[in-house]
Parts: sequence; C-alpha cells; structure tokens
Amino acid sequence: MTANRPSPLKAAFKVMRLHQWSKNALVLVPVLLAPHALSSGGLRRALLAALALSLCASAGYVFNDLMDVAADRAHPTKNRRPFASGALPTRWGPPLILLLLGGGVAISLSALPMSFFAMLALYFVITLSYSFYLKSLLLIDVIVLAWLYTHRVVAGGFATGVSISAWLLAFSMFIFLSLAFAKRHVELRHALDETGKLRSRAYRADDLTMVASMGTTAGYLAILVFCLYIESSAVTVIYPRPRLLWLVCPVLLYWISRVWFLTQRGEMDDDPVKFAITDRWSWVCAVAIGAVAGAARFWPS
Repeated sequence: MTANRPSPLKAAFKVMRLHQWSKNALVLVPVLLAPHALSSGGLRRALLAALALSLCASAGYVFNDLMDVAADRAHPTKNRRPFASGALPTRWGPPLILLLLGGGVAISLSALPMSFFAMLALYFVITLSYSFYLKSLLLIDVIVLAWLYTHRVVAGGFATGVSISAWLLAFSMFIFLSLAFAKRHVELRHALDETGKLRSRAYRADDLTMVASMGTTAGYLAILVFCLYIESSAVTVIYPRPRLLWLVCPVLLYWISRVWFLTQRGEMDDDPVKFAITDRWSWVCAVAIGAVAGAARFWPS
C-alpha cells in the first residue's frame, strides 16, 4: 500500500485543496459589478485579496483535516485524504498551517486595507469555530457555510473599496445556503448507506427529505431575489438594458434544479463547488449568464 502513496510534497498540495481556491474568485465579484469602469488598481487589489484569502483558507483546510483524522478514516470517501490515509504525516500539519497563514497575513498587511485584514482574521476565526464546534450544530453548520461564501464577497468589497448592495448580499446568502444544504444532503446519503446516522453531525438519516426541501427552497429564493432586483431602481446604476437580465433567470432555474436533481439521485460530488468546476453544463450556464450580463451592461444604445 505504501508504494502507491503519493510523495509527502504532493500530499501537502492535496491537503491544501488548491481546487478550492476557485471559491475565492468571489472576492472579484464586487469590483466586476461596480458601477464605474473596471480599473487595473481595483482588479490588482481583488486578485491579491483572493490570494491572501486562499492561503488563509488552505490553512483552515489543513487544520480541519487534522481535527477530523479519526472521523475521516471511517468515512467512505474522506478516508483518502492525506492525513487520514497516512500519505502525509500529521506532524507536517502545524508548520504547514503557520506557513500558509503567515503568507496570507503578509499579503494583507503589505498591500491591502486594514478593513480587509479584519475580514481575513474574522474568516479564519469563523473557520476555526466551525472546525471545533459549529459543524456539529443542527442548521447552524449550513448557515455558517453559506456565510463563509458570502464573507468572500464582502471581503472583496473591503479590499477594493466597492460598496456591497443589499441585493447582492441577499442573493449570495440564499444561493450559498442552497449549496451548503446540498453538501449536507450528500453526507446524509453516505450515512444512510452505512449506520443511519451522520457521524459527528447533528443530522439523522430521516432528515434527508427536510434538507432537500430547505435546499431547493433557498435556491429558488435566490432566483426570486434576482428577479426583484431586475425590476428595482438599483439595477439601472449598472445595467443600461436591465430587461435583458430576464434571460438569466431560466439559466439559473435550470442550474439550481439540476444541482438538486443530481443531489437527490446520489450523483452529486460531496463538494458542490468541485462539482461546478468540473461539470460541463455548469460551465455552459456560467458562459451564458456572463454573455447576457455583458450584453445588458455594454450593448450599445
């Protein structure tokens, strides 16, 4: 078995979950949606903020895996994680956490506003709180997960000096709450196949229907928020042709419905974000939404 294990360096990169860095592209959302023209300075600060947050997030992932070694070894898929499988010695964990966290703090303090550093510190505190305790609390765990996604958007606003609208906050909370419920639904299905109870979580196998119901509802509420935004006065600040944005709605309806169909069928990855990155139809939806939004904003009069 040891002959098939990856090298410790490769395992270290795996435990950092570099594919999860794509989540931190959410930091760029405020500057991309800002009413004024995109500036090189704002984009540079957003990219630095995304890197700082990615390093901090990886430190949290390493810490979380260290905390969950025993539970991961009993999990049907998480037992392949580097610490759980033995590919990476647990003694590598603490120095790796310090290195990653130090890099994120250094970037934040040297190149970004102090308000962003405060958001970075708060993100790490919430992540640690989640790893230690919050993930074991019914419903609070998914709300915290949803907030950690939304936190990235808010942090991007602080990094670039762009004000975050209530519309964007509401849409973010609902769409990310839906994805957080999808993640829990997948874990519940694994528990249903084994013991009927989700280890180290406050959910039972018979909660499956409620989790699916709340997750789909949150996703559709996000789309409702977007529909109301299209007809609000705020939309004209950014989009000269806001009625074109109605074309985004069927795409969002298709995507969130597909996510939950696949989740219900047991075909969803245990990380919905990883699924979205690798799923062809998610990319098609993203390109379509981007094209419509671009046309609504830049189509000549």
